[in-house]
Amino acid sequence: MSRVLLTGGSGFIAAHVLDVLLERGHSIVTTVRSTQKGQKILDAHPNVSKDKLNFVIVEDIAQPGAFDKAVQSKPPFELVIHTASPFHFNATDTKKDLLDPAIIGTTGILKSIKQHAPSVKRVVITSSFASIITPSKGNRPGYTYSEADWNPITEQEAEESPQAGYRASKTFAEKASWEFLEKEKPNFTIATMCPPLVLGPIIHYLQSLDNLNTSNQRVAAIMSGNAKEELPPTGTFIWTDVRDLALAHVKAAELPAAANKRFFVTAGYFSNEDIADIIRENFPELKAKLPEKGTKGGGYPPDGLYKYDNERVKEVLGIQFRSLKESIVDTVKSLQAVGG
Repeated sequence: MSRVLLTGGSGFIAAHVLDVLLERGHSIVTTVRSTQKGQKILDAHPNVSKDKLNFVIVEDIAQPGAFDKAVQSKPPFELVIHTASPFHFNATDTKKDLLDPAIIGTTGILKSIKQHAPSVKRVVITSSFASIITPSKGNRPGYTYSEADWNPITEQEAEESPQAGYRASKTFAEKASWEFLEKEKPNFTIATMCPPLVLGPIIHYLQSLDNLNTSNQRVAAIMSGNAKEELPPTGTFIWTDVRDLALAHVKAAELPAAANKRFFVTAGYFSNEDIADIIRENFPELKAKLPEKGTKGGGYPPDGLYKYDNERVKEVLGIQFRSLKESIVDTVKSLQAVGG
């Protein structure tokens, strides 16, 4: 059992990582932006003592030295799981709102660990399929994406749209972490997680319908009748369940074999049409709000689609991926529980 620093503990992915860490017997300190968020996490785990779960405030991850105090602990940390990063498409200033927090937040925590937490042996960083895909190549039928691929986006292209800014922030932050490893030669290893669209049940004590993670907004939109006449385009056609992704983070922190590797964490293909079909088949009470079978939009591209290679995640981390049906059914139930 290890002492773990988990950053961004109130985020969608991190909240599931926290649950997996507790289940596996680890002791955790999580970073949050406010005492209120930290207290919510503690209140949701009333049977867990403070030596097993506590929080520390990091208000702005993009400030130099933001993590200097957070990485210091008694007993000292052995593992760090860094999930904190901005993910939303409503940024107004790409550099200030997206690029800087992601890049500085990632290199900043690595510097803090090197300087103040020599006991840390492994660091796991949440990256994204956005750092793997080359969007300009389109759907690339016949091409297989893997951990060997990098998004070639430039800083100039990052300014073109909020989506481009987000993809650039994930790409530059991940590249910066590998460069840090190469140049600084710290006494810890790195593993990066590169998931595409992340679906799965929300954590009720942290999320409501007003602040859903971007990926789950599409499930809520289909459930609530917003896609009754036409399903929106799917966009990214591969996905993973947040619980499988959380376990992948924890396994990568625990297993020496995961050291200094990227992990393309995907369960496979999906479309918005698939989501609508699963909801229709499993929630007859929502039928009136759902698009009828065969409603236009939301399908797969007629000219085919890229392939994916997720063997490393299965072989090194031992992840067995959930089905889309299980993920969507559990997501809908969790949204219904908060009034969806």
